Amino acid sequence: LVALLHVLLFLSGGSAEVVRDFREKCADIFANGASPTILRGDQYRQICQTLKNKVYYATLYDTNNKIPVYSAYKFNKEMKCERKNIWCIEPQLDDPEKGPNMVPGHSRQSSNQAVSDDYKHSGFDKGHLVPVYMASSQDCSDATFTLTNAAPQNLHFNRGKWRILEEKIAKELTERCLSKKNTAYIVTGVVPGKHKMNEKRNVTVNVPSHFWTAYCCLDHTKECQISRGFIGKNRNFTPENITISKLEKRLENLYKVKSFQLFSAKAFFLTNCIIC
Repeated sequence: LVALLHVLLFLSGGSAEVVRDFREKCADIFANGASPTILRGDQYRQICQTLKNKVYYATLYDTNNKIPVYSAYKFNKEMKCERKNIWCIEPQLDDPEKGPNMVPGHSRQSSNQAVSDDYKHSGFDKGHLVPVYMASSQDCSDATFTLTNAAPQNLHFNRGKWRILEEKIAKELTERCLSKKNTAYIVTGVVPGKHKMNEKRNVTVNVPSHFWTAYCCLDHTKECQISRGFIGKNRNFTPENITISKLEKRLENLYKVKSFQLFSAKAFFLTNCIIC
């Protein structure tokens, strides 16, 4: 009964609105209001991830592969939050007439998104794109537990090299960005792989070939002061540490697009921008 009450309390204030354009509801999540490149195709949906009427991050979701392309967010501070592990799905991805409230996604069948049952006995973790570790409040932590913000991740990678990377980024941004009253923007994504999760059970959730992340620290003039990109294969290897421009080139090749931009061009236009 107590567990059920926690679920009901969580859901009563939880929503994630599918929008036509991020700029409708969550432009301020992105550096200078500009989202990363939005891939073309009817399968891609823009979601402003909201809890208790506050937008915490934004997700571009691929309904064909049932994994996000990326989630973008601001990093405000380090804070240890409770992991409630109440995983939800977004009803609007299956029926636009449904309400925006998140619902538990354990056994509910969906043609457009992953559910928790898909992960059973798969050997993969539900790999957060916006991680609990980066959450700046308990509500923010709770809002990350939607399957539109997760992708199948090698469990050793998720709990090993990738976790270590998240901690290093948090420390770097705390010391070199937030301490100067600047604003830290992060975008984290995955690249679809060649295999599905639990193929013997006919699970159609794609297993990413790569996980990647990038950050940009803007000062009061909206100029980028520090930035960096990281990309690693979905195995327990140390992710590559590269510049934003090199990561964008890698993603252009992996996504097979002519251009892929992570942050606002304005942030990198001026010569004062320092790529550390």
